[in-house]
Amino acid sequence: MSELTDELTDLGVTQASQRLAARDVSSEELTRAFLERTLALDQGTSQAIGAYLELSAESALDQARAADALLANGDPTAPLTGVPIALKDIFITRDMATTCASRILAGFKPRFDGTVVARLREAGAVITGKLNMDEFAMGSSTENSALGTTRNPWNHACVPGGSSGGSAAAVAARMVPGSFGTDTGGSIRQPAALCGVVGMKPTYGRVSRYGVIAFASSLDQVGPLANSVEDTALLFEAVAGHDPRDSTSIPQPAPDCRGSLHDGAKGLRVGVPGEYFGEGLDPEVEKSLRALLAALEREGASLVEVELPHTEYAVATYYIVATAEASSNLGRYDGVRYGLREGEDGGLTNMYGASRDAGFGAEVKRRIVLGSYALSAGYYDAYYLKAMKVRTLIRRDFDQAFENCDVLLTPTSPDTAFELGSRTDDPLKMYLSDVLTIPCNLAGLPGLSLPCGLDSKGLPIGAQLLAPPLAEPLLFRAARACEELVGFDQRPPEQDLAGGAGK
Repeated sequence: MSELTDELTDLGVTQASQRLAARDVSSEELTRAFLERTLALDQGTSQAIGAYLELSAESALDQARAADALLANGDPTAPLTGVPIALKDIFITRDMATTCASRILAGFKPRFDGTVVARLREAGAVITGKLNMDEFAMGSSTENSALGTTRNPWNHACVPGGSSGGSAAAVAARMVPGSFGTDTGGSIRQPAALCGVVGMKPTYGRVSRYGVIAFASSLDQVGPLANSVEDTALLFEAVAGHDPRDSTSIPQPAPDCRGSLHDGAKGLRVGVPGEYFGEGLDPEVEKSLRALLAALEREGASLVEVELPHTEYAVATYYIVATAEASSNLGRYDGVRYGLREGEDGGLTNMYGASRDAGFGAEVKRRIVLGSYALSAGYYDAYYLKAMKVRTLIRRDFDQAFENCDVLLTPTSPDTAFELGSRTDDPLKMYLSDVLTIPCNLAGLPGLSLPCGLDSKGLPIGAQLLAPPLAEPLLFRAARACEELVGFDQRPPEQDLAGGAGK
């Protein structure tokens, strides 16, 4: 890779936008640099990162040239004009296949853009392609993808997290300055933590889900990933706001999150829930978080001990609610209208069974079975109804905590990135990877993960901030204050990115 490529791919979203507006660089030059880096790092060797499922190079360059024409003519342009952005392959896109990393959607090419994609295009972003994920967003390591494995740029022997593992890995490896994923139980924040980037989940309903393939409709939410808090805030502002096509969309415009970004930590009341610092937390992760809490206190924030007593029930509650909703949402994949079709010679019922058997992976099948059982006659009250009641208690815990503090600060993940294959035979251990992120989704809160240092193995540690509903400006302010205190500027080792084994 050339020196110019290295220089340009070091630019974040905000920096790239500023350089483009000043005409210091063209969008075509910028886009070519990111494409060149992607081709060098993402494909062609056994140790390739494997973040992209589809790299749409020619389309991206066409978009870049169109952005350059706008910039050259002095036309009014949005902050993302000419900036490359990549998408988790869960977003409906009119010009690229949408597979959800599943064989059941093989060959599916939508005829329209979802709302988030449309808003990014309106903002002038250059869409470079679709990123790998756990199949139908069901997983915590991106190992459940039916279309290939994604590796962690910090150590190729480790997972990038999931389900938005491709989205986090692509940003960490500087293949793209920003990306979008979805978060149902931590699927943006957990991979952001494991890959050393910033990942944000908005309040449920802040960002439209129209044109996003559903996993669990009452939990799914779209959010951005980038290398800084400011970049993440800019991306969030570009896609947030009411959408009448989404019945769960909050009827409010996108908030201004960058206006108060640099207000600092002084005066913030930072809640510290003891339940998030208990058994199972890696000592190095806890040490890093405690150091950040102490630094915040020195900067004028006050630390408040809070209790979230129903946290211990969150994982069990989530895996009833989420699987129940998944079993309903995935009933539409039957081989009739689109995607994979098998066994049609044996009649309609046989075609349904054969298509689903061949099209769904093991984890997706597991969750469909669990969800169908929880909703079945005689078990609905015992499982699903009880889970919804506990979900309400979890939300009340947060409401009470926020009466005494502005934000909560916790670890994002109990540990750092784990080795590929180390948890695939133990679903429960894999599910517990999200034990610290799941409560946020059950309560519909905004949450953000940012890097908080490296452990002794050289792997990133993530800190998680949670805020009250619709308090995204406060969330970003607190996150920027933490970012300044941590001063995280490490990059994945270049020798690993070039295709060697990780440390």
